[in-house]
Amino acid sequence: TATSSVSPTFFLFLHHSHRSVHAMLSRFSNSLLRLSHGRSYSSKVVASFDEAVGDIKDGSTLLVGGFGLCGIPENLISALNRKGSKQLTVVSNNCGVDDFGLGILLKSRQIKRMVSSYVGENAEFERQYLTGELEVELNPQGTLAERLRAGGAGIPAFFTPTGFGTMFADGGIVIKYTKDGGSEILSNKKETRYFNGKPFVMEEAITGDFALVKAWKADTLGNLVFKGTARNFNPNCASAAKVCIAEVEEIVQPGELPPDQIHLPGIYVHRLIKGPSYEKRIERLTLNRSGEPETGKPKTDAEIRRERIVRRAALEFQDGMYCNLGIGIPTLASNYIPKGIVIHLQSENGLLGMGPYPLPGQQDPDLINAGKETVTYLPGSALFSSADSFAMIRGGHVDLTILGALQVSKTGDLANWVIPKKMVKGPGGAIDLTSSGSRVVVTIEHVAKGNQHKILEACTLPLTRPQCVDRIITDLCVFDVKKGEGLVLVEIADGVTVDEVKAGTGCAFEVSPNLRPMQQA
Repeated sequence: TATSSVSPTFFLFLHHSHRSVHAMLSRFSNSLLRLSHGRSYSSKVVASFDEAVGDIKDGSTLLVGGFGLCGIPENLISALNRKGSKQLTVVSNNCGVDDFGLGILLKSRQIKRMVSSYVGENAEFERQYLTGELEVELNPQGTLAERLRAGGAGIPAFFTPTGFGTMFADGGIVIKYTKDGGSEILSNKKETRYFNGKPFVMEEAITGDFALVKAWKADTLGNLVFKGTARNFNPNCASAAKVCIAEVEEIVQPGELPPDQIHLPGIYVHRLIKGPSYEKRIERLTLNRSGEPETGKPKTDAEIRRERIVRRAALEFQDGMYCNLGIGIPTLASNYIPKGIVIHLQSENGLLGMGPYPLPGQQDPDLINAGKETVTYLPGSALFSSADSFAMIRGGHVDLTILGALQVSKTGDLANWVIPKKMVKGPGGAIDLTSSGSRVVVTIEHVAKGNQHKILEACTLPLTRPQCVDRIITDLCVFDVKKGEGLVLVEIADGVTVDEVKAGTGCAFEVSPNLRPMQQA
């Protein structure tokens, strides 16, 4: 039997050692008590920023947190600039600005390759790339976040719908130009596969030698708390690196941070240092000046046309929708939400429930939108990392996406991220948003400068996503897109004729029998 196989000596041992076990447990409890007061913990705090980055060698791969200038490890970057490590591969959503953040390392020629999502307004970043001085591996923003998350989770690769039908899957994106504008290094073609009848692209995980991240608070064990939208890519960078170096504004003892309020466990953090000060430069200070008197100046023709687009776009909102609004005209649509309608604005950098611009003096550099503009919270808002943000998007939880475009085809193809050899803004979050299955509305001026067509038979620029656009709103009209077929003119602006729309459109279109005046919120 089961009991007969146990020696009687075993039970005798238990009887006689009962008091010894009790004493051992008591000593263990006392040790835990001492540990809870932080007396026996080995601290991860280092003495100086120069010490923190002291072993970052030439050729290292760095994963650097931040979005725009929000949540960037500015003191660690400055220390690395002083150290002078070169030939670095830097993985970060963007590369700061010309004279701040990672832009400092760019200017000093310490970076060999940037793995990024957005070039943005960094003129030096764009110049070095287009002249062949810098290698740039562009990624859709959600793909970049997920590649980092996968790297930290030990997942070597994954499949995503983002990028299918574009150069991000097919290859051929220039990673490095020659000095005369030719192509020296091109991106490779990626594996694609269908799951449940839908196409997906395989992406490989990213890991790095070091992560440089910025948090608000930490305890000496390395548990981190982030503030506002400064979380963004920081947790994902931290988890994917062999060595994570975190700079923070405040360091406390273990136990002072409630466990259920810790955003990144200390297991991912290896070195910790408190910054002496933070500039926290705001890239786009945007304020709510609704209470200020109007200037009385008449609106220009361009302003009138822009407002017409914005007011029509606002009618796309339905009560309870979760919406993502692109930079510029799309964002302005939230100023004209019809009465009785409540929507929830999602921002790719980690905010759900975005509020209006702050009043003068109430701006917070740790609270911005995806356009790097200062914003506010609304009651019920939520904050999260970039990887979580794009999980919402990729998972189809966002109902409506409104964004701009360089070109749109009659079948709903969208191009909005690059003009080869001339202008490189980067894919940002647009490729993820248009691959998610949400309703996609494009807002654009009907023609470009010089009366160049933006609405075409087929896009001539690299695609963001094929056949993704549901509706096009311009200053002249509204088109609905019959996927795979063509455009239907459904609304036309006051004073505009169908012939004028035809003249400004680079493809044929159908006129709805129920054509009506362009609606306005």
